[in-house]
Amino acid sequence: MERQSVTIFWFRRDLRLEDNRGLQAALQSPYPVVPVFIFDRTILDRLSDRYDRRVSLIHAWVGELAEQIARCGSSFLVEHGTPEEVFTRLVERFDVRAVYTNRDYEPSAIARDAAIETLLRQRGIPLVTFKDQCIFEASEIHKPDGTPYTVYTPYSKAWRARLAPSDYAECRTDHLLDRLWKAEPVPIPSLEAIGFHPVPVAIPQLDTSEELLARYAAMRDYPADDATSHASIYLRFGKVSVRALVRRALECGADAWLRELIWREFFMMVLAEFPHVVTRSFHPEYDTIAWRNDEEDFRRWCEGRTGFPLVDAGMRQLNQTGTMHNRVRMVVASFLTKDLLIDWRWGEAYFAEKLLDYELSSNNGNWQWAAGTGCDAAPYFRVFNPLLQQAKFDPTGQYVQRWIPELGTPEYPSPMIDHATAKERAIAAYRAALEAMGKVLTRR
Repeated sequence: MERQSVTIFWFRRDLRLEDNRGLQAALQSPYPVVPVFIFDRTILDRLSDRYDRRVSLIHAWVGELAEQIARCGSSFLVEHGTPEEVFTRLVERFDVRAVYTNRDYEPSAIARDAAIETLLRQRGIPLVTFKDQCIFEASEIHKPDGTPYTVYTPYSKAWRARLAPSDYAECRTDHLLDRLWKAEPVPIPSLEAIGFHPVPVAIPQLDTSEELLARYAAMRDYPADDATSHASIYLRFGKVSVRALVRRALECGADAWLRELIWREFFMMVLAEFPHVVTRSFHPEYDTIAWRNDEEDFRRWCEGRTGFPLVDAGMRQLNQTGTMHNRVRMVVASFLTKDLLIDWRWGEAYFAEKLLDYELSSNNGNWQWAAGTGCDAAPYFRVFNPLLQQAKFDPTGQYVQRWIPELGTPEYPSPMIDHATAKERAIAAYRAALEAMGKVLTRR
């Protein structure tokens, strides 16, 4: 039987039909477009928790996308296996003329795509990729001398100076969806079929209303108030395009919110230009810090039993929901690295296991910022006081009481350390590492 000539569009971190650059280009090709998603066994096999919230979330959103595609008269091929296995099957089933996809910038994704490009090239099939996950890729925003920025503020200014309407224009696909491959819908694999168990996931609603964005700058640091957009989860899996969010920020004059979108691209650039940050400090001298790395202290931090309410509330929110307010993320990260003197990589790895919005570049960049080891980092002697942070940003205790029902009773532990003493211990450890490398920052 003669194989049908088709183009394949490979969905990854772009689980939407609208405003999707790679999909738009694929739909303009001369062949019907077969939509494909792969539950990548290479990734899934590394997950020790078979009740992983993120897998349940992705499965639910893939199911929603399958329903949309079915309404277009097409079938969404949702596969389980390694990408190499899946594409070997696909090129046997179809006469594949090209594979289109949007670029992913994490090191493992780059390696995966290189392997698939080689596999396809051996069969005379091009892999065509597009910029969709960001407004500007790493190489597009450089200093005048061609080197990458290492400080956010000048990067942000260069980003804004380069921004033009064409960079955030919508990629219309609605008039092209009849180009999708015509086929009867087929069920997507169940969670059990890919080796996982369903987990209820409370997904915060994406909120880009004028009301929210108008009060964002003033209220975003108060965890008891639901004053953030929750866009990070939707961006992580591509349920919304970054172009749509930039358009919205500009429409509403939400400059503080736009700055957060630029921070995301700054950290993506840092990861691309300085890939050593995945396993090492951005500044090598901080790799010599004599971390205490007390496993019992780490366990108490993970469980939210440190005796510091804002820290414990944040960790309990993370453990129970897969989310944590951004201000609280900074406080818990500072507490782990400075008060407990535990390697930032331990905390980064724990967040990577738990966060629904986990993104390597942002997680790594923010942990190194909090630890004072990274690009554009706070000085090493800047240490968040968790009690003062609570007094300032949760003055009524509404947030901590929500997550610590036993607060104020004998069941809640006393503070596990004296913050002032721990702060001086951390400063001494950081200073010793710098002195060993012949570098000392002046305390100010």
